[in-house]
Amino acid sequence: MAITAAMVKELREKTGAGMMDCKKALVESDGDHEKAVVYLREKGLAKAAKKAGRATSEGIVANFIAADGKSGALVELKCETDFVAKNEDFRAFADKLAEKVAGMDVTAGNADDLGDAADVTDLIAKLGENMGVGRFAKLTTDGKLGLYIHSNNKIGVLVDMKGGDDELSKDIAMQVAAANPVCLVPDELPQENLEKEKAIYLKQAMDEGKPEEIAQKIVMGRLNKYYKEVCLTEQPFIKEDKKSIKQLLKEKDASIGGFVRLALGDDAE
Repeated sequence: MAITAAMVKELREKTGAGMMDCKKALVESDGDHEKAVVYLREKGLAKAAKKAGRATSEGIVANFIAADGKSGALVELKCETDFVAKNEDFRAFADKLAEKVAGMDVTAGNADDLGDAADVTDLIAKLGENMGVGRFAKLTTDGKLGLYIHSNNKIGVLVDMKGGDDELSKDIAMQVAAANPVCLVPDELPQENLEKEKAIYLKQAMDEGKPEEIAQKIVMGRLNKYYKEVCLTEQPFIKEDKKSIKQLLKEKDASIGGFVRLALGDDAE
């Protein structure tokens, strides 16, 4: 009996087993749907569906840098426990996904954009926990990529560096991991957001009884403080807080083309 894509899809949706496993089950069962379900259960492959509702609050952020150093990727792979997050098979699958993303014509996305590559049902069956691919990000450069993966493998950063040395690249990536900037420079902040911040600061100053002229100066001071919180180039350098990242880059005759940061679970906040 010819096995159609629709038959495979129906079996996969019912059992949660992998696409190739569903196809093999249907072949072995001569297209009989119920026999195919039994086949998958006997092989332990259908149990993945039972785990689909469990929370996946643990996991890792995997990374891959191309051999030429010009493209890199970060991928979030989630699971239920830290025990599985440390499993070699789990980490190997995450690394494989990161390598795939690095070769794709994308900048960011989630499991839906990875198609069959994001199918973790076989791994669920093998390791016995619910899992899922979260977000991914890719960065390319004509300079060099700075990479930082936190020791717990739950935060990953890639930075597009122009100039500077490897130590600077790592320092900037570490800065992004620790300080979590929203953007690179103040000009990248949406004007709407800035206007809201200004309105808040102005009201605060006026409520404090400051004359409008003084209140406007206070607004600018608080806005500059806001820049230091959310803009990478304005932030104090984590290794030397008397110096801004902008000053550090000037000293090293370097610049930043962009950055990406993935932290496990940030999309759930």
